[in-house]
Amino acid sequence: MSEEQKKETTLHFLDYWRVIRSRKEIVLAVLLLVVITGTAYTFTLPKIYASQARIEVNRDNVDLDPFAPSSQFGGAYDPYFLRTQFEIIQSKPILYEVINRLNLQEVWGKKDNKISKENAYKILRSSLEVGQSRDTSLVSITAKRQDPKEAMRIANELADVYRDARLDLKHKEMTRALDALRRELETQQERVNVAEQQVENIRQELDITVLSEGANAESVEKLQLQQLEGDRISSRVEMLVQKARYEQLEAMSNEDLLTASSYLAGDPFVEAMRTQIKDYDVALSSLLENYGENHPEVKQTTAARDELLVKLAAALEGIKKGTRAQYIIAKAKFDALEEELRGVQTSEQESQRDKMLPFNRARQELEIQRTIMNALQSRLAQEGITLKIPSTPVEIIDSAEESTRPISPNLILNVLLSIFVGLGSGVGLAYFIEYLDTSIKTADDVERWINLPVLGLIPQKVRPLVEEGPDSDHAEGYRVLRTNMSFAESGGPTKGAFAVLSGGAGEGKSTTAFNLAYVCAQQGEKVLLVDADLRRPVQHTILGVSNRFGLTNVLLRDVPVEEAIKTTSVPNLHFLPSGRLPRTSLGVLDPKRIGELVQSLKNKYDIVIFDTPPFVGISDSAVLAKEMDGVILVVQYRKYPRDMIIRAKQMMDTLGIKQVGVVLNNINIMRDDYYYYYHSYYSNYYYNSGESGSEKTTA
Repeated sequence: MSEEQKKETTLHFLDYWRVIRSRKEIVLAVLLLVVITGTAYTFTLPKIYASQARIEVNRDNVDLDPFAPSSQFGGAYDPYFLRTQFEIIQSKPILYEVINRLNLQEVWGKKDNKISKENAYKILRSSLEVGQSRDTSLVSITAKRQDPKEAMRIANELADVYRDARLDLKHKEMTRALDALRRELETQQERVNVAEQQVENIRQELDITVLSEGANAESVEKLQLQQLEGDRISSRVEMLVQKARYEQLEAMSNEDLLTASSYLAGDPFVEAMRTQIKDYDVALSSLLENYGENHPEVKQTTAARDELLVKLAAALEGIKKGTRAQYIIAKAKFDALEEELRGVQTSEQESQRDKMLPFNRARQELEIQRTIMNALQSRLAQEGITLKIPSTPVEIIDSAEESTRPISPNLILNVLLSIFVGLGSGVGLAYFIEYLDTSIKTADDVERWINLPVLGLIPQKVRPLVEEGPDSDHAEGYRVLRTNMSFAESGGPTKGAFAVLSGGAGEGKSTTAFNLAYVCAQQGEKVLLVDADLRRPVQHTILGVSNRFGLTNVLLRDVPVEEAIKTTSVPNLHFLPSGRLPRTSLGVLDPKRIGELVQSLKNKYDIVIFDTPPFVGISDSAVLAKEMDGVILVVQYRKYPRDMIIRAKQMMDTLGIKQVGVVLNNINIMRDDYYYYYHSYYSNYYYNSGESGSEKTTA
């Protein structure tokens, strides 16, 4: 970055700061209004208290399962399970139970009138916040109410209701399962009784005596038959298991299959991909909190997750196909054993003829039914023991306590927000007003819009120097103006006649003209101040002289100019009043007479300064300015739109009036840092120089 660019940037920043400083009353007023309004509104808000209970949410496992291997205790962190429990905690059945237990319909009613359960649910739902501690199974339940005791009761009751609901649900499920097992066991017992009776009937009918059930009491064919029968039973059980697993997998969706894959298939590759997808989901949620959907990291994580989902879908499909293949193999094995068994049975039938066949079949069927009955008895006993062992799917870690300090409204936070909003609104309003304000504010504005040099910067509250004195703080500003006038053109100091005018009324041209004449006289120049504002003359009031005769009388040739010029109390300063304007001013400001008068005065004085009327809207100024050696345009700081000043400049350019420069008048130096330091600099420098000089003289 070049030096010019750095300079422009600095100035641009200072311009913004000047806007805020110059409009600080608006900024402070808006800030105060917003802060007072925000604070008052905060005090009108009801106080809200919060109570929080923390619970640990686990899966439906018993505290100690005597029939499960040690490796099955515990479980991996599952965010989907916890998210589901979040919704269950805030579900209507749970919240309705809280409403019933705490009798909230009557508590929140008015004049012994109950509110509806739906309205009570909406109030309760809006008063709750359920959250999770990161990477844990801890869930926080926060209740917010105006009554701290009520908030505590709601949080604790909701935790109790959810815990009881989980326990009741688990107990109901196990009770239903035990009832189903008992009914199936009774049915199986009847089947065993029927099978035993059939065996006994066949034995009696065929007159078969069974001496021993051991292997030694039977032939080799019988042993082979028994072995094949055992294999057939095992194969049939295996086929039924594979069939049930295959049918279950075929009926499942990919999402259900993903959840149950670790139990049905036990594929470590699928479990690993499932864990990776969960990790990607957690990572993607974290990235979306900080970045948008089109961020490269978000896209990369999403793409990786989608690729894993495709692989997982293929793997799940492979599991289904593998399970189907296992079922087909098991069925083929069963069919093969069935075929083999038929052959052995045929051989056994031939060897034993038709005598043992019905009996052996009956005995085999009896054994099958007894095996099934024993399995049901074992399972029933196991589940009965499991039901008696306590389980804690929900454990209350921290009970809610009564809060002593409200969480809302937060006075400090609201006041800080009001301050920020007030500052933002005030600064925004200040910039908006500044945008609407098209007046001249800085010397840069003068040079940018009018294309004239700035000869002087005059602060506010300037009085005529005849009242303030030559050592006034403001006198140095007019000395700078005089110096800049002298060197406005190359060729050395400029002498002659100058007109001090402004675009509109009230911009301080009369005071500027007098003080300029005053400092010129102080510097030893012979100066004549001419009050050419015939309609609103003010110079005679500053000097305290009569305005009976003056410029109008000279132009009307009533008196010679020498008799109309008056001496003043200021050395080297003479004054030509405006005189009284006749009833008809037509022909008073004749260009020829003005030219002759100006030329005559220039021959007698070093510098002649004319105080003229405003340039826009009054023709007198154009007539006078046309005969001047130079025109000084007075522009008041932040008064008129710049369009009027530009119009005055264009009119002077059209008339060919020579323009020396601009005086930026009535500047509020306390609002603008630039003008403040500018004014303070030459004021302090002037006084420091005076003090040093006096010390040297005294020495």
